Amino acid sequence: MSIAKILVVDDDPSLRRLMQVTLMEHDYEVFIAGTGEEGLKILAEQNIDVALTDLNLPDFDGIDLVQEIRKRSSSTQIIVITGYGSVAKAAAATKAGAFYFLEKPVDFDELQILLDKALEHQQQNVELTKLRRRFDLRPSYFGIIGRSKAMERVYEVIEGIAESEANVLIIGESGTGKELVASAIHERSHRAKKPIMQVNCAALPKELIESELFGHTKGAFTGAHADKLGLIGRAAGGSLFLDEIGEMPLELQPKLLRVLQERVYYRVGSEKPLTADFRLIAATNRNPFDAIRDGHLREDLYYRLNTIEIHVPPLRERPEDIHLLADHFRQQYAERYKRNITAISEQAYAQLFNYHWPGNVRELQNALERAVLMCRGEIIEAHHFPTRQPAGASVLAANSFPAIEPVAPPVPEVPVSHSVVPTIPVSVPSAPPNTPEVYTIEELCNLIIDKVPTPKQGAPMNELFGQLEVYLARAAVKRTGGNKQAAASLLGIYRPRLYSLLRKDEATPEKANVEEDAPPTASASV
Repeated sequence: MSIAKILVVDDDPSLRRLMQVTLMEHDYEVFIAGTGEEGLKILAEQNIDVALTDLNLPDFDGIDLVQEIRKRSSSTQIIVITGYGSVAKAAAATKAGAFYFLEKPVDFDELQILLDKALEHQQQNVELTKLRRRFDLRPSYFGIIGRSKAMERVYEVIEGIAESEANVLIIGESGTGKELVASAIHERSHRAKKPIMQVNCAALPKELIESELFGHTKGAFTGAHADKLGLIGRAAGGSLFLDEIGEMPLELQPKLLRVLQERVYYRVGSEKPLTADFRLIAATNRNPFDAIRDGHLREDLYYRLNTIEIHVPPLRERPEDIHLLADHFRQQYAERYKRNITAISEQAYAQLFNYHWPGNVRELQNALERAVLMCRGEIIEAHHFPTRQPAGASVLAANSFPAIEPVAPPVPEVPVSHSVVPTIPVSVPSAPPNTPEVYTIEELCNLIIDKVPTPKQGAPMNELFGQLEVYLARAAVKRTGGNKQAAASLLGIYRPRLYSLLRKDEATPEKANVEEDAPPTASASV
């Protein structure tokens, strides 16, 4: 991380000099100005992160200067310094765009805390700007909102298999949008001109699902007053989407398996074979192997279903998409309810980024609908979102949308070798005398793979990539003394992604020896 640039604007030479020396001792790059004009000139030449400005300057009214800085550099955070009796004016400056205010005489410990918070807020604005630029490229994929790497992998699979006739099994938690993935597969296929018929196997009574799926003849059972085509017949030439396949009655599963094998089906009450011409897409929110173990899903049907398997990631594993999703739902519900709501505040976005979202995209959608209905102005604020405390959620989600932690200082650079690939120093106590003390990342990966046992046939898959991500997050937090921002910077990821990995870690027997709210150690202080 680069050194933060601080601009001090004050007409008192002694205070200017004192602040310059003190801030430079804390490794900031400091610029000083005695007038508002001098400060604006520096602002035009340097990428200033935080501006510290007096409210009473010889050439500028403090509030006017705040507005001018905000106009010229929207990413610069402003802290106003006010004398005794000017607190009301300082409060007006915050309304004009200042981040906060500080009374004279300046308490440098208090100033340091404000600088930490201002720099974190500035970094969040930079990240949001990057996300907006990235999302502007293509807002959606066949109605699926998301531009994260996790969703890009889903799109790549869809692109690769959509034109085939292979059966597809979509696996994902409730609320992740499995039905949208199924629809995208259909729309991308050569069957798109024909319908996609769908049924939720958990929503229909056990007695009706067979008739709904296969159809029936008149008089086949009490209440069958006329012939019914059924979803398989109506899906002819198109696709059939069976949601929550693990909830299909066990006695019906062999009949579905026979249809998939023979491409022939029979209506209830009829012995006349009918041709089945559909592409099957199924979905489940359960681990299929758990459903098989618990007797809810036949193993032979599972292997017939999952010619292609697509995993839809939960929202907590793709926090990069929250901004785009929230803005999409804000616009959707503002139009539906005829509300002139044009934006979501940065503080509200920050709270959305830090929430756990156990209900995934569906929960986010509901939260935005409520916010639109509660909002009486043009901008959705943090208090418009509901207070939630989901059972079993981590400490991060304990108070609904948790406060943001103070920003961390730069992490010391990791020693690297002269190779192109970055290297990480590794201590190997039992290694031979000539073993190198520094490994490239490629060499470390080779060491890991060499030690991984070969999986046995039929054994559950070992999710090595997921484990490595969790252990890397744990190690980064341990190295930075519990400082989450520093750990995220070390790994080159956004902090919400780090939180997601740490929440995964909490579910494992081994946990990093790090307190969630532990103060930074001396080595991690500014």
